[in-house]
Amino acid sequence: MHISIKLAVFELAYPLRPNPFICDDINNDCSKRGIKIITAKGSVGTIVGETNPLSFKFLINKEVGRGTYIKAKADGREWTLAQVDDIKRSNSAYSVSQLNDAARNYDSREMMIAEARVIGVGGAGKLHLPTSPARPGDPVFIADEKLIKATLGLAKGDMYVGMLRGYDIRVELDANTLVQKHCSVLAKTGSGKSYTAAVILEELLERKVALLIIDPHGEYASMKESNSVGDFSRYRVKPRGYDVTVYTPGEMAMNPRADRPFRFNGLNLSAREVSRMIPHESASSGQLGLLYEAIAAIRSETDSYTLEDIIEQVVRSNSKSKWNLVGQLESLLDLGLFSGTETPAEELLRPGRAAVIDMTGILPELQAMIVSRLLTDIFEARKRRLISPGMVVVEEAHNYIPERGTGTAASTNIVRTIAAEGRKFGLGLMVISQRPARVDKNVISQCNTQIIMRVTNPNDLKALSKGLEGMTTELEEEIKRLPAGVAMVVSNEIERPITVNVRPRKSRHGGVSTQIVIKEKAAGKPAPGRMATERAVMSKTRAAPAKVPGGHRPPAAEKKSAASLLKKVFGARRA
Repeated sequence: MHISIKLAVFELAYPLRPNPFICDDINNDCSKRGIKIITAKGSVGTIVGETNPLSFKFLINKEVGRGTYIKAKADGREWTLAQVDDIKRSNSAYSVSQLNDAARNYDSREMMIAEARVIGVGGAGKLHLPTSPARPGDPVFIADEKLIKATLGLAKGDMYVGMLRGYDIRVELDANTLVQKHCSVLAKTGSGKSYTAAVILEELLERKVALLIIDPHGEYASMKESNSVGDFSRYRVKPRGYDVTVYTPGEMAMNPRADRPFRFNGLNLSAREVSRMIPHESASSGQLGLLYEAIAAIRSETDSYTLEDIIEQVVRSNSKSKWNLVGQLESLLDLGLFSGTETPAEELLRPGRAAVIDMTGILPELQAMIVSRLLTDIFEARKRRLISPGMVVVEEAHNYIPERGTGTAASTNIVRTIAAEGRKFGLGLMVISQRPARVDKNVISQCNTQIIMRVTNPNDLKALSKGLEGMTTELEEEIKRLPAGVAMVVSNEIERPITVNVRPRKSRHGGVSTQIVIKEKAAGKPAPGRMATERAVMSKTRAAPAKVPGGHRPPAAEKKSAASLLKKVFGARRA
């Protein structure tokens, strides 16, 4: 009697339903076996088993892939958006318990069960999780574009970076949030991190954001030119070039891509300004003290002095540790950074324009010195509202802000300062690196928008797990399998990490790897391109013997040179 009362109450609250079973496309066999099929028109499956507000399983009756966005009724009223995390296929006829042929039930059918994670219910512009779990027996449908955009928060942005993977849904990020709260682009070599970073920079330039790009390898000078490679029609983008000025800290002859030289003001440098450009690992406290004494002595004698005067004063010192300091100062002097007209800070941050500091040909330790002084000047000028607000982009960030224990750089402190305080003064930061484990974690943790492409190194994956909120084992596995050109976007503005097919660049990509091995065509001719042309020129140069005055060619020049070289190495042959 007690049991029947409980059943009656349960049926009143939740009417009992027949046990659902989906048999793929073999409904006739199911009906013969007495199993009632419950399918809703357009559904891809039916919820089965135990459910909870955060996840549920459903039996698949149509093709559904891992990562597919689906929807089911929440509390019987609103649509809940969920994503397929995993799919399992089973067949009881081939289970371990029925290995004996005599006992095997050949009438059993294959089943596919999907595990879905609930993202939430979107309503009134706000996302919330359902208060009660989905009901077993309810149908599951493919989510529509409107629900996906509204629930994930993709309808808020204005920066078009690509398409949601598997869908023709534009992914648009909020430009203000990305700049003010900083951004990082992290990936292994060859995954497309520089390409993706340039896509973001294009969008920022179109919104009149001022950009200052630290470019160690000269990859961003090509943004001046329009692109000719890409599926522009599908992504609905039109190729174009941008207003980019390339500066070189070295000599103009060293860098043909450069438009102008980059120079600091070399007059009346303070001890603090000079010390910021000296690597901390190579400057002891005694050497820094010597620097302060030298500049104090110069200032007591004159009101105007140069870096050369500082070096001369240090040389006069009786300190035994002076020569290391002299070497560092002479490196700065030889670079030519303090000669000529100073490059004003307001010229480097102009709305809608990009200033690229091309470090090609500059020693790595000197690069960090330059970045330290440059960003300090920019940050101080921005604090006093002397220059436009904008964004600093640091490519190969592991060289300029190394993680503790992996190295030191003169630029670490100022980049950390911008990451921590830049938002208050209208100075954003983007860091780009192929080694997340070697980038300062304090800086990475300050980046609100994380764009992650393929990463496979265990140390780098561990670093991502520490630096990103909500990182799970499933997300780590997904990051390891991301193909080139596909990025995972993690942001507080997006309710769940999403994968994006990055759109084609509008400007030409300058980070293409140089081919070492040239593939031959079927006819045996070299493939067209710059490397093939270079090889042809080199072969012609080797084939054409040099001419001497009078038009006569030296006989057997190559044999003689080879013989003379052997004689020099091994000596003359004895009889």
